[in-house]
Amino acid sequence: MFSQEDLENIAVKGIAFTIRSVLVSRIFLEGLMTMMYPASTGRNSTDVLRVIDSLQSGDKEGVVTPIDWQVGEDVIVPPSVSTEDAKKKFGDVREVKPYLRFTKA
Repeated sequence: MFSQEDLENIAVKGIAFTIRSVLVSRIFLEGLMTMMYPASTGRNSTDVLRVIDSLQSGDKEGVVTPIDWQVGEDVIVPPSVSTEDAKKKFGDVREVKPYLRFTKA
């Protein structure tokens, strides 16, 4: 369990500010993603929306997204899906390595 206190930012009375968290979950309260920010750092709503888009794309298409992914960019075919099955499902699949294959979602 992680502390929810930002020990670098202390109030006048010597009490640590709490860490501000963002939790994205499904309807059945299944936690999908948590982002924690120290009190000194504002939350990034653009990145929260990007993560939600990524999670929805993964659920809908059965893909994963690379670093800094944005809607409309190539996605990754999970290693659990064979290249043959990926080509049947997605059509064009670009193989960088046997475990790293990109496609359009």
